[in-house]
Amino acid sequence: MILLTGFEPFGEDDANPSWLAARRAAELLGAEGIAVEAVQLPCVFGESGTVLTDAIASLNPDVVLCAGLAGGRGRISLERVAINCDDARIPDNKGQRPIDEEVIPGGPAAYFSSLPIKAALRALQIAGIKGEVSQSAGTYVCNHVFYALMHGLASKPGTRGGFVHVPYSPEQLPEGSPTPSMPLESMAEGLAVIARTALHTPADVKMSAGGIR
Repeated sequence: MILLTGFEPFGEDDANPSWLAARRAAELLGAEGIAVEAVQLPCVFGESGTVLTDAIASLNPDVVLCAGLAGGRGRISLERVAINCDDARIPDNKGQRPIDEEVIPGGPAAYFSSLPIKAALRALQIAGIKGEVSQSAGTYVCNHVFYALMHGLASKPGTRGGFVHVPYSPEQLPEGSPTPSMPLESMAEGLAVIARTALHTPADVKMSAGGIR
């Protein structure tokens, strides 16, 4: 059983590609006979983690793959680590703007993704979809959800989980914009590749995907 999540539209945007891609990826996986559910999360500190936790409790998935938007990136970013820090440069959808607050008071400083991110990166490359391993999920609602996910899964050793960022979709950008983007179908196929890899790959592979900054 796979649980996919994406976020509701944020700010003035009419749609969020993370949710559109997650919903479409669920359709692709479901067509293969894989048990899968897609859940939309609010772009709100606290509430987003609660909705995710409730979905996990209800569905008891084997794999949880959460997605969020990282405008300006041109690849699907497999996030390596979630940190116990909310530090919002801008308010969330309910006007909250926590600064230097812990996601989980007293929780560990960080959690690593339990998805096979290197194997998933290789699978993306084989599928011809641009991907990368990212060393930071930021300190906004995406990292908040990622940390809440991994904190919850710490007591569920049978469930693997992690977070990915997707680029803008071309429809979100003005014509001719130099800002990187990715077609929604490619994003959805990428999420399906990652989820499928996580479901069938018990141990990650050794390959270089680090950064120098």
